[in-house]
Amino acid sequence: MESQNGSSSHFHKHLQCMNSVNNKEHRSRYSFHRTLVFLTLLLIISSRLVSGKSSDEVITVALSDYTALQSIKQDLVDFRGVLRTWKDRRGVCSGGWVGIKCDQGQVIAIQLPWKGLGGMISSKMGNLLSLRRISLHDNLLAGTIPQSIWLLPNLRGVYLFNNRLSGSIPPSIARTPSLQNLDLSNNQLNGTIPHIFSNSSKIYRFNLSYNAFSGSIPPSFTLLPSLTFLALEHNNLSGSIPDAWSSGQLTSLTLDHNFLTGKIPTSLSKMGNLETINLGHNHIDGIIPNEFANLSKLQILDLSNNAINGSVPSFTSSNLSVLVLDNNRLNGPIPDTIGNLSSLNKLSLSHNNFTGGIPKSVGNLKNLDSLNLSYNSLSGVVPSSLLKKFNSSSFVGNIQLCGYSISTPCSSPSISPSPSSSQVLPSNKNNKKSRKLSTKDIILIAAGALLLVLLLLCCSLLCCIIRKRAARSKSKKGKTDISTPVPVPSGTDVVETGETGGKLVHFSGTFVFTADDLLCATAEIMGKSTYGTSYKATLEDGNMVAVKRLREKVTKVQKEFEAEVSELGKIRHANILALRAYYMGPKGEKLLVFDYMPRGSLASFLHARGPESLINWSTRLKIIVGITRGLVFLHSQENIIHGNLTSSNVLLDEQTNPTIADVGLSRLMTNAANTNVVATAGTLGYRAPELSKLKKANTKTDVYSLGVIMLEMLTGKSPSEATDGLDLPQWVASIVKEEWTNEVFDLELMGDPANVGGDELLSTLKLAMHCVDPSPEERPEAQQVLEKLEEIKPEVAQSSDDAAVEAAGVASKSE
Repeated sequence: MESQNGSSSHFHKHLQCMNSVNNKEHRSRYSFHRTLVFLTLLLIISSRLVSGKSSDEVITVALSDYTALQSIKQDLVDFRGVLRTWKDRRGVCSGGWVGIKCDQGQVIAIQLPWKGLGGMISSKMGNLLSLRRISLHDNLLAGTIPQSIWLLPNLRGVYLFNNRLSGSIPPSIARTPSLQNLDLSNNQLNGTIPHIFSNSSKIYRFNLSYNAFSGSIPPSFTLLPSLTFLALEHNNLSGSIPDAWSSGQLTSLTLDHNFLTGKIPTSLSKMGNLETINLGHNHIDGIIPNEFANLSKLQILDLSNNAINGSVPSFTSSNLSVLVLDNNRLNGPIPDTIGNLSSLNKLSLSHNNFTGGIPKSVGNLKNLDSLNLSYNSLSGVVPSSLLKKFNSSSFVGNIQLCGYSISTPCSSPSISPSPSSSQVLPSNKNNKKSRKLSTKDIILIAAGALLLVLLLLCCSLLCCIIRKRAARSKSKKGKTDISTPVPVPSGTDVVETGETGGKLVHFSGTFVFTADDLLCATAEIMGKSTYGTSYKATLEDGNMVAVKRLREKVTKVQKEFEAEVSELGKIRHANILALRAYYMGPKGEKLLVFDYMPRGSLASFLHARGPESLINWSTRLKIIVGITRGLVFLHSQENIIHGNLTSSNVLLDEQTNPTIADVGLSRLMTNAANTNVVATAGTLGYRAPELSKLKKANTKTDVYSLGVIMLEMLTGKSPSEATDGLDLPQWVASIVKEEWTNEVFDLELMGDPANVGGDELLSTLKLAMHCVDPSPEERPEAQQVLEKLEEIKPEVAQSSDDAAVEAAGVASKSE
């Protein structure tokens, strides 16, 4: 107070000197206080300006956290130099340190997946007391997991899968109160699995698969109220499966490829949310509990390669899609109720003791695309509906089963011979002799059959050579010159009947070839689908086309087929693969001829490339825009629903411009074939959820598939490979929900300097999630998706539009 009064007096005297006009004491004091208040306010405002200029820049990490991070860095081997940003302490919480996230100066997350890091995890990580998430998966980390991290009070998620970690998990993990996600799969961990206390645990995902854990499964797992996902497959676990399961949240239980014994727990039937049960490749015996039939949400049941006996329960769940019971001791008849499992697409009952006939209801399963009933004791005739879809390998090993191959004909009903015919038949004695063939006779018959086959092959080869020579002679005489492309007038069809009696119809295109040119072309298989097999065909003049040979018995009758394919041949758009011709052979074979796309499918372009091949964001966005343009054209101009839009059905030209393939093929096929296509799309991860019930595609299901492709481009992940038991849209949603959005994107995109800030990535991610909304009513139409993409990056959308216009112009000139 004295110092303040002194300074006040001094300041007052100074004011008296400066203001000689007013010498009164009270006015001087008033002026002093006003000045003092002004200076104080100015000081506060200036300090806030300095600190508020960028609050993140000046937040300094706690010294203990900074020291711990330095120790963590020293124990890591940074092969790629990704940790070179770990320098200045002021940059830890301002985004300057890669993989570090803070909250109020405390480190809450270390996220360094797919960084090629070696070395080991430092025990100093346990000093980061506010740490919530450790994500170091898909690296080269070795050594043990420090016990100190299991004592962190706020730890929620530990993701260390796909490393080389060894050692055991200490019992102290049970004292990690906030732990929710634990994934240590695909390492070299061993020891026993510790107990998790149910009264304090919040864990809902527990994955220790693909390690070397031994001992028994802790009974405490059956009491965890939040446990949703339990994966312990591919370990060395023994003993029986705990049988104290009560109603809970468990949706996935995978314990396959262990050494488990005992019986299947009946109490599992109380877990009403179970969708996946895999207990295969163990030593389990006993029966399949009848209560399993009540699991209404069950989708996958795999009990293969055990010693299970008894009969198969009468499952009634309409959601069951995979039932695998191979290599057991099951007996009795195959339940006729299996025919009621409308979603079933895989049924495998091989190497058991099933008896009786194959229920006709199995043949009515429209979604069934994998069937194995081999090596049982089945009898009777194979239903004709199954013979149309599956070959003999599905039925071999059943001695009394007939009709599935030439070597297993079904005996026709016996007919009593008439008196006249009995006179023609040889005597009974001679008849017995004629039925017994000697070894010499069998060898002669086999040799004759072999010679006949060789003769047929020679004749076929000779016919092909004659056709080639005839084609050459025709070209020399000027009748057909295929070395010089012959333009086909726009909008007209060129019909040619080949020497073999087949029919070739050309649509508008750049060159013409004969039926003989097509049939004798050098062919390489590019892929197979439900519709048929695709080939890369190189004609004799060097031109290349893509040929799809349609599967037999899946297409409509000839008249309907020709009417539909003629309409498809008129479709022309820069982002739609053009149908150039079709061929119908004399025996009913059908070939579709398309433009050949040199860079193959988008799936191969994205997932089958070397590590040195990078795909930047501009290229990916251009492909997304092109696919969307093609889909808009189909929906609005051609009134066509694709129904099977996948990255495998998007082909790329030399400039990586996309074209949608298999457009309108559903119009050429039977209803059964189209149902199989929908089911296949579901297994690949592109099918909208409502298709499991509707069975009929529409514009909103196409938009869902488009959204999955967009997520595929953003994440670099294939939708056919489920992540932690979730499909791609579900996985992305779970990551975004945890507010770790950066982990969604492909590392290539995050490492691209052009994506600093990530606004375009986030906007596209938001749009993709809108497209894959579980509710069809919430999804946009394809035109709305295109408009939104044009807003995100107009220049890419414009360049894609220009490329489309240019391609259309070139096509129109050539046609």
